[in-house]
Amino acid sequence: MVAALPQDLVERGLAASTSDACIVIAQDSTGVNLRWANNTLTTNGVMHSVSVTVIAFQGDGNASLSAAVSTPEQVERLVGLTDAAARDADPASDRAELLADVTSADWDQAPGSTSIEVFRAFSTALGEEFGAAESAGRILYGFVSHDVTTTYLGSSTGLRLRHEQPTGHYGCTGKNAALTNSAWVGGATRDFSDVAADRMASELATRLSWGERRIDLPAGRYDTVLPPTAVADLMIDAYWSAGARLAHEGETVYAKPGGGTRIGETLTNPAVRLFSDPAYPALQCAPFVVASGSSNESSVYDNGVPLEPTSWIENGVLTSLIQTRETAALTGLPTTPGIDNLVLDVGGTGTIGDLVGDLEDGLLLTCLWYIREVDPQTLLLTGLTRDGVYRVEGGEITGAVNNFRFNESPIDLLRRYTAASATVPSFSREWGDDYFSRTATPALRIPDFNMSSVSQAL
Repeated sequence: MVAALPQDLVERGLAASTSDACIVIAQDSTGVNLRWANNTLTTNGVMHSVSVTVIAFQGDGNASLSAAVSTPEQVERLVGLTDAAARDADPASDRAELLADVTSADWDQAPGSTSIEVFRAFSTALGEEFGAAESAGRILYGFVSHDVTTTYLGSSTGLRLRHEQPTGHYGCTGKNAALTNSAWVGGATRDFSDVAADRMASELATRLSWGERRIDLPAGRYDTVLPPTAVADLMIDAYWSAGARLAHEGETVYAKPGGGTRIGETLTNPAVRLFSDPAYPALQCAPFVVASGSSNESSVYDNGVPLEPTSWIENGVLTSLIQTRETAALTGLPTTPGIDNLVLDVGGTGTIGDLVGDLEDGLLLTCLWYIREVDPQTLLLTGLTRDGVYRVEGGEITGAVNNFRFNESPIDLLRRYTAASATVPSFSREWGDDYFSRTATPALRIPDFNMSSVSQAL
């Protein structure tokens, strides 16, 4: 049986609904991956899935249900269940007029796809690097994945929107034969044309060589260079905390004492610009809202709202928060929905190597993990360093030190940094795999990064 096109599933769902209005979102996704361990490829996978979300609007309420489906009949059953749930739904506080009569020029195109061929050049070169690592007494472990998800969003009010999203990432950990020295490199990509296995392996070899000398250091505040991946780890938390409703209710770092938000206040160094742009090169993402449910930061009524470049912090001043049309009315500010990428630009130049070369006595981090929020009103975060903390003396890396637990606020870091590299595409080790992979950030030098305690983790 020939599978129905996602557009046909959308149209069938809209035609079947008996509610006052209906939105159907169909997402077709293909994905591939490779894993390796002990210098040998271990597994590969190829996946294809189709999911449908039906949002039914009845009176002042709505209901939303999602399921993996493949036939029009399954969509009709999902619509029936959603219509019934909408009839019993409570009034929705975010109720607004649905957008109408907008059609993407590529609506009729088939969904995009990927295949294992996307890894051909990378995997061929990786096999050569396995041999080189084995000869040098290094062990490589890693994972690459690539998927293409095509979203079709249709409504009974005339929306017909399509977006094709490629997403890829790579990550590789290198260890010495005794498993006492560990290093990691990773990144995001749209198509793997910019990922080279030899470059990845060479960087791991360099970092493992730094770790041949071990140095124990106590907890304390250190002059520290955070690479772009660690900066991305922290900036994503700053972004995810930037919901307008919680700020308006006094619950976050963006809340004004006594009520309201801190929009218009200087929060950081005046050079800081934190922004999102659906068309940012190499980080392109959906140019319209896709919301399968309502929350403090999203609204099903906003499906299809166009997304424009949005500065969250500009010249150090908080200029926007993540807003639905409902919260925009609450705060008296423009509607600025969340966007699926994030860029930090502080006007830095040069490379992370330049920052290290200027460091007389301090540390170079690799990445952070197990990041958790301690205090939402200051955005104090805690977490651990991972896979390489390196001692820098006189601008040279002289060895690897023990791991630490840190306690820091990304907003404070944006006030206190003393130097920065140019902004480059980056990848959050903590959040990039599953949640948020499209970031561009600089490396930052923090003169007093708070390593609050020593960690026993390798």
